[in-house]
Amino acid sequence: MRVIICGAGQVGYNIASYLSREENDVTVVDNDRDLIARINDDLDVNGMVGHASNPDVLSAAGAKGADMIIAVTQIDEVNMIACQIGHSLFGIPKKIARIRQQAYLQPAWANLFSRSHMPIDVIISPEVIIANDIYQRLSVPGTTYVKKIADGRIRLIGVVCEEDCPVINTPLNQLVNLFPDLSFKVLGILRNNKPIIPDDDDFLQMHDEVFFIVDTDHLQRTMAAFGHEERQARRIVIAGGGNIGFGLAELLHNQEKHVNIKIIEQNASRARFLSENLKDVIVFNGSSLDRTILDEVGVEEADTLIAVTNDDESNILGSLLAKQYGCGRVITLVNNDVYSPLVGPLGVDAIVSPRSMIVATIMQHVRRGRIKSLHNLRDGFAEVIEAEVSEASSVVNSTIDELNLPHEVIVGAIIHDEEVIIPKGDYTVRAGDVVVVLASRAQAQNVEKMFSVHVDIF
Repeated sequence: MRVIICGAGQVGYNIASYLSREENDVTVVDNDRDLIARINDDLDVNGMVGHASNPDVLSAAGAKGADMIIAVTQIDEVNMIACQIGHSLFGIPKKIARIRQQAYLQPAWANLFSRSHMPIDVIISPEVIIANDIYQRLSVPGTTYVKKIADGRIRLIGVVCEEDCPVINTPLNQLVNLFPDLSFKVLGILRNNKPIIPDDDDFLQMHDEVFFIVDTDHLQRTMAAFGHEERQARRIVIAGGGNIGFGLAELLHNQEKHVNIKIIEQNASRARFLSENLKDVIVFNGSSLDRTILDEVGVEEADTLIAVTNDDESNILGSLLAKQYGCGRVITLVNNDVYSPLVGPLGVDAIVSPRSMIVATIMQHVRRGRIKSLHNLRDGFAEVIEAEVSEASSVVNSTIDELNLPHEVIVGAIIHDEEVIIPKGDYTVRAGDVVVVLASRAQAQNVEKMFSVHVDIF
């Protein structure tokens, strides 16, 4: 498949890395020579210096024969025009664009992106994705990671094993005997920032971050089995009133009752906008690094502080100050992955990585329709893939044992006839089953081939 990626930043780089590993013909366009030089040095792709919405540049990038264009530059208008030119001049079948400006996404202007106007097949809004991700984490207290799978029938959960975790030092193969009525399975462990895809005889240690898959009906009891019975956050402070903070405050206000929300915003005009447009939300104009402001918002009594400013350092420092002053839990937005290994040991409860979320969302739309969802675990050390098994799949009518899966691949759950099953080795995979599989980064492509799910535009 021939793919043109407009934008060589973190998101564009990582999408190019994914697609190039799968033997696709990938061209990346960006007007930053240094970014293109890095792409050409690191990846087996074609990097071109040029303006992404220039017809001559797209033509030189092979737009006439391209199957897909993915526009993820820093400028919304460039992304939209690149898709429009790709459609109107070159007939590119599938067009994906990242759009940050919320005004373009208002329901009143939905017709803008119809096929008769600006035909973009998939619109990715980072701010909406991030706000929803944080909201999901708040909905399951005590988690570091939460994803809905199979229309919410299954949850992919991350938690940290604290001192009071009942299953510390217990071999994983004994968990079924200890909790026979619970449908869950441990898929991955992060120990001292080193990823582990566990065997059945591995066990959890204190301070491990463990990722498990669970039937949503059994979620609360499974959280208790891992020592997490935190109550729902009712007093929430949001540091940063940009699009993410604004969207999250709206979500919380609309979806949750009896939640006290306060926002800290440094820009005076933005703070005024927030106070005028958010009902029942108290807005403070100041810095989350200012002790006086933290005292005014009552951070020592807050259940959770969520730091979502545009500055990683401010988010990390503000979170640590909030914890020091008595805040129960902090969730921190970190754009630069260099900081990711540091924030856990410092005391940050959960980090949010926009890059990994956006890449996973885009790749979900890139892959064939049999892939229903795709999620990256911390720093992308493994992928959790939800796929529907077709009649033509090579795994149909085979047991799990007969698949001879490598160590780095785990079948976590199967939905058969609306029932969530944590399968044993003798389970026979059938057509129509929805299978949730964890695969290491190195094995992800092999898993897709095994389930007859390839990169495709249809």
